Amino acid sequence: MKDNKFRNFIIFWLSQSVSQLGSSMTGFALSIWAYKQTSSAMSVSLMTFFSYAPYIIVSIFAGAFIDTHKKKNIMMWSDSIAAICSMIVCILLFMGKLESWHIYIANSINGLMNAFQSPASTVAVRIMVPKDKYSKASGMNSFSSSLLTVATPMLAAFISSLFGLQGVIFIDLITFVFASVVLLFFIRIPEKLKKETDNKHNIFYGLKEGIKFLSQHKGIWYIIISMAFLNFFSRLTYENILTPMILARSGGSNNILGLVSGILGIGGIVGGLIVSLVKLPNNNLKLIYFSAAFSFGFGDLLMGLGQNSYIWCIAAIGASLPIPFINAGQNVIMYNRIPIEMQGRVFAVRNAVQYSTIPIGIILGGALADYVFEPFMLSDNKIALLLQKIVGVGAGSGMAVMFLCTGVLGFLISIIWYRNKNIRNLENS
Repeated sequence: MKDNKFRNFIIFWLSQSVSQLGSSMTGFALSIWAYKQTSSAMSVSLMTFFSYAPYIIVSIFAGAFIDTHKKKNIMMWSDSIAAICSMIVCILLFMGKLESWHIYIANSINGLMNAFQSPASTVAVRIMVPKDKYSKASGMNSFSSSLLTVATPMLAAFISSLFGLQGVIFIDLITFVFASVVLLFFIRIPEKLKKETDNKHNIFYGLKEGIKFLSQHKGIWYIIISMAFLNFFSRLTYENILTPMILARSGGSNNILGLVSGILGIGGIVGGLIVSLVKLPNNNLKLIYFSAAFSFGFGDLLMGLGQNSYIWCIAAIGASLPIPFINAGQNVIMYNRIPIEMQGRVFAVRNAVQYSTIPIGIILGGALADYVFEPFMLSDNKIALLLQKIVGVGAGSGMAVMFLCTGVLGFLISIIWYRNKNIRNLENS
């Protein structure tokens, strides 16, 4: 019976991974299109910002709806509306009327739909996967996510070179149809929906219930808050700063940038495979926070100190390989300690809080690099001259210092949160 359930999950995982590949290629291709149209890095950052902002806001209120409706239907409708947005973008492109603000609107709608699709998918995985395979399922998700990181740029560039942006969007729509057919006809998500009173259908009631549960389970609540801190520091650098830093310090070499970006994805793939195939330690808290500390302390610090592709590639492995372990530890704790009938509400609140710092980090990272750290490292300040002996001189040195800062702060915050009394109580309960 357990094997049948897990085979059901594998089919679901494969179909959703194919759909995510199509969506990722479209997002990547649109980012390139927007940059070529505007020559502005901020326009690319805004695309990400408009994806996350509605996602975070709507996630706060989506929990009750997710808990009281079938997860399969939620995923079908969410993906369908996102596909319609892609079709509209494609039509505007054919007509020669596509502008950046059209993409911002489309990304906002996609972010809104993802606020329902993501927690619904998370709960669906909990229903389909046997308890003893939670870590394995999490590792498989991390593996596919990292594989997309490697495959998306190559496939998007190849398809767009042959068929243009509209060709990438067309492939995205094909993957949507494929995933929808598989989900509709081949995936069974056995769930018994609990009937709620009219009052409990109120979106604010669902939010209240999710927050109430977390306030009564402070260990889980503090894990979510700690992840928000760690997301902030990771997005402060990697989301915006890695690409311009490597280009600036490598003489504008696209080959070196592609190599380091690929290694980042490969590190995540290896980590995902290990999580999927190897029995992990029972202490999920150590798995979360020691992995995070290693990622920041080794990956970020070495990325800032490095001045050649060899060091950057080693840093990329150190930064990305631990990520699947962090995700697996958190998922196992959440699945084991949150009742199934409450998971939609709690995961929705978790997503809103945990990812709320990402758009802040994205916008702030670019501003700090352009207006604070880069000018500072090109000045004659005594501290700047001292730091130049550590990270080197010239363009990109300010961004390298930012990696040193996130490395130190991320490492310390990971250890501090692990020592939190409420979080540590989870070990003994």
